[in-house]
Amino acid sequence: MFKFVEKPQSSAIAFMGAGSFWFLIGALYGMVSAIHLVAPEFFSNIPFLVFGRERPVHVNTMIYGFVGNMLVGCGLYYVPALLRTRIFSEPLGWITFGLYNLTVLSGPLTFAFGWTQGREYNEYVWWADVCFVLACLTAIYNIVMTIARRQEQQLYVSVWYFVATFLWSACNYPISNVMWRPSVGAMDGLIDSIFLWFWGHNLPGLFATPLATGAAYYVIPRVTRTKLNSHTLSLVGFWLLVSLYTHIGGHHILQAPIPNWLKAISIVDSMAMIVPVFIVVLNLWMTARRKGELIYKDPAGLFVMTGVIWYIITCIQGPVQALPTMQRVTHFNNWTVGHAHIAMLGFAGFIAIGAMWHILPLASNRRLWSQRLVTLQYVLVLFGITGFFLVLTAAGLVQGAAWNQGLMIIRELPARFPYMVARAVLGLFILTGSVIGLYNFLMTLWKGEQIPYEEGILEPIE
Repeated sequence: MFKFVEKPQSSAIAFMGAGSFWFLIGALYGMVSAIHLVAPEFFSNIPFLVFGRERPVHVNTMIYGFVGNMLVGCGLYYVPALLRTRIFSEPLGWITFGLYNLTVLSGPLTFAFGWTQGREYNEYVWWADVCFVLACLTAIYNIVMTIARRQEQQLYVSVWYFVATFLWSACNYPISNVMWRPSVGAMDGLIDSIFLWFWGHNLPGLFATPLATGAAYYVIPRVTRTKLNSHTLSLVGFWLLVSLYTHIGGHHILQAPIPNWLKAISIVDSMAMIVPVFIVVLNLWMTARRKGELIYKDPAGLFVMTGVIWYIITCIQGPVQALPTMQRVTHFNNWTVGHAHIAMLGFAGFIAIGAMWHILPLASNRRLWSQRLVTLQYVLVLFGITGFFLVLTAAGLVQGAAWNQGLMIIRELPARFPYMVARAVLGLFILTGSVIGLYNFLMTLWKGEQIPYEEGILEPIE
């Protein structure tokens, strides 16, 4: 009855399709957020669209729904390809898909009624937390069993990153979400902020980052038709990531009376994160050296390489804003919002979209419906996120400078208005890009030209 769940690469395609769908839904909620910041009373009579309810839907849907789904789908294709074997269980991949997307779906369904844990990046209710952890555990089993049956002995770095993502998440998520206290999902008092930011920062660092980095390590060598510059460097970057990233979430609460030793560790390791980031970026850039024309002519490769550039920008800005002196101006304002956007949409999002467009023809055995639409989506999303970065950074500096000089928020608020208008306009570009992406994805599966078997099965470059 459900033979489609046994079709090779079907779960990978399902994840990528869900990512395209949730990108559109998340962008729509983002537009609602942007309208709120321009005209706060616009949705005043619609309870489920008040800012405090719809913003968590936007944030969680974009991170888990769009970026997470798309990158997991890519990984479910490239891990078996790199291991030269089929995935252990395609039906189990579908179970992972169902559990994971039940978690994502719970956001619009529960947040709309105010049912939430009320903790940033940890808003999902307890039963959705259980679904997420079960999704990670089923993914771990499926991938580990695939590795055990592999025909390729060398474990390419993309496999390391993909497996580690679920191992780290299965361990970190229950701790940060205080899952042993389902009635509240939180600790008592100040200690809860430490637990909160344990996952709050590990979400981008040990979930989105390894997924995106693994995808980039797979796509860039294939697009440039060359071997990875250095396998050793790729593993050094991997181990430095997990060594330094786990405990830097404390730099979000430097103003709180948390232990000084935790503040010091958070700041020092935040600055040290520049090292593994530069290792990853340098390794990918050296792989692509003298191959710029191939990347420029391949929209998928252009997406991924642009994501790598956003990665270096994000991880220069991030450590700098972890410094207490810098936080006097940048904390609690739009500077941080701009930083979050370039981290999730600029870095992880661009790599997710690019990797999907590169892998979808391989997984579906169909040519992309339109390369021009991929290029158009690239231009729209790039224009939108670049504008977001500039506008929100400027707005944050205006806010921070005013607050630092003792100016009341009510006095500073009018100066922020033109930036919020620009933000809403720029959001239209990203929303349009998400619509084009979903349309192109569906048309590829429906009407994409069939690729001859011998041409569709391409050997992975290691």
